[in-house]
Amino acid sequence: MSETGAETRPLVRQLPDPTSASNVRYEPSLEELRDLAADDETTTEFGSPSYVSEYRSRSADRTKNAVDDEFDERDEKLVDDAIGLASDREMLCVDRLMGRHSDATFCCRLFVPVEHARIALAWANLFEPTDGREPDLYTVQCPDYDETAIRVLPDEGFTAVLGSDYTGEAKKSFLRLFMYRIKEQGGLGLHAGSKRVRVRDADGDLRTVGQVFMGLSATGKSTLTSHGCWLEDPEDASMLQDDVCGLLPDGSVAGSEGEGLFIKTIGLDADEQPELYAAATDESAILENVAVDDDGTVHFDEDRYTSNSRAIVQREELESADEEIDLDRMDQVFFITRNPLMPPVAKLDDEQAAVAFMLGESIETSAGDPSRAGESIRVVGTNPFIVGPEGEEGNVFQDLIETLDVECYVINTGYLGEKSIDVGVEESVTILTETARDRIEWTDDDRTGLTIPERVPGLDIEDYYVPDHVDDYDAAVADLRAERRDYLEEFDELREEIKDAVY
Repeated sequence: MSETGAETRPLVRQLPDPTSASNVRYEPSLEELRDLAADDETTTEFGSPSYVSEYRSRSADRTKNAVDDEFDERDEKLVDDAIGLASDREMLCVDRLMGRHSDATFCCRLFVPVEHARIALAWANLFEPTDGREPDLYTVQCPDYDETAIRVLPDEGFTAVLGSDYTGEAKKSFLRLFMYRIKEQGGLGLHAGSKRVRVRDADGDLRTVGQVFMGLSATGKSTLTSHGCWLEDPEDASMLQDDVCGLLPDGSVAGSEGEGLFIKTIGLDADEQPELYAAATDESAILENVAVDDDGTVHFDEDRYTSNSRAIVQREELESADEEIDLDRMDQVFFITRNPLMPPVAKLDDEQAAVAFMLGESIETSAGDPSRAGESIRVVGTNPFIVGPEGEEGNVFQDLIETLDVECYVINTGYLGEKSIDVGVEESVTILTETARDRIEWTDDDRTGLTIPERVPGLDIEDYYVPDHVDDYDAAVADLRAERRDYLEEFDELREEIKDAVY
C-alpha cells in the first residue's frame, strides 16, 4: 500500500532506480537545475529566467491513453522507447508531491534529459518536495525523440511524452492521472480552480462559502479564482487551487499543486490582474515563451512566440493564496462560458448543471489548439484530460451535486450578442461576491428559459439582458438548444434525464 492508502500499481516495464543508476542525477536542487539550463535562459529585468520552447502548446491530437484508445504495437514501442531512453541517456529525475489531502496525495517522478533541465526546473516549482515515499505516478519526457507522441498507461500510472519540449505536457501528465485516481475513489477530478470566501450575508452574519470554477484555459478561471473580491476584514477571499482539483464523495475538494501556478501571461494587466502581474514580475517566476528582449525587457502584451505564453509563479507571491490547498466543502460551482447567448450568470438546477458539465461550452484557446483559437468549442467538464467514458462523468457529477446539495451556476466572462456589451472582471467579481453573500434576487425568465438575476447589488443587471443584445434571439437560442441536444446524444452512457434538461 502507498501512503495515500491506494493500492500500489507497479510498472510492467522497468524504469531505472534513480538512487543507484549511473546515468541519472537524482533530485538536483532548483539552483542546480537553473544552472544546467543556463544556456537556454534569457534573464529578465526582474532577475527571473525566461525560456523559449519549440512546442508551445499541448499536442492533444497526438495523445492516446490505454483506457480509451486501442494500443497497437507501435504504441507499445513508443512506451518501450521512453523507458529505454530513461535507462540509456543522461537523465534528471525529480520527485514531487501532488496534493496534501489524506485521500489524494501522490508522489510523482519525472525523468527529463539533462539537456532539457528547464522543463524539470519549471515543473518542480509547481509541486512540493517529496517526503521520501515511493512514487505513484511516473513520466518520462524526451523532447528530441524523432516523433511527437504522448502515450498514457493510466492503470500503471505512467506517461511517455516524446518529441515535445512543452512544460505543460509534464504538468498535465500527472494532473490527468490525479483526476483518474480521484474518480477511482468515487469522486470526480475537476479542471477547476477553488477558493474560500468569507462574507456577510443578507442578514449581516458572516458565512464561509466554498466556490469552484470550471473553465478551459484562458477563459478567466485564474483571474476569478485569485481575485480578492475587494473585500475588507472580516470578509476575505482566499485562492486554494488554480487549475486541477478533486471533488471527493464527502464534499471536500482536494488540491493538487502546492507550490506554484502555471498562468497564461498574454495581455497580463497590472490594473485588472494586480496579484498575478506582481507574481509574474517577481524574480521567483519562470517565464516560458513570453516576449523578452535580449536586455531582459518583458512584453506581456506581445505574442512574439505564441499567444499561449506562460509563467510559473509562486503561491507565496499571491496575497490571495491561502496556506491551504484543500477546500473543506464545495458549496457553489460556476461553469465559465464565453457563449454570447448566455447571460452574465444563471442559476441551474441539478439536471441543468449536469448539462452544463457535459456541454463545457467555451472558446478554443492557444493552450489547446492554436490553429482554432477563438472558435466555439465544447469540452466535457471543460476538461480535456478525462480518462474513461465522458458520459459517465456527467452522471457522476449529477449524483455528487445532488447528494452534496451544491448550488450550480453558469457565468459568462465574455460578451453578449454581437459583442455589444462586455462582461468584464468587475461585473463577474461582483456577481460572484453577491452570490456568496446570497443577496441576488432571482427570477425564472420565460424567454431565456433560465433562472437569472432580477437584482444584483452594485450592478445594473437589467442592462445585461441577453435578448436585448441579439437579433432574432428566439431563433438563435432555439438553434443553440437543438445543437446542444444533438451533441448530448453522442454520449450513450449519459442519462436521458440529463439530455432532456437542455437549456
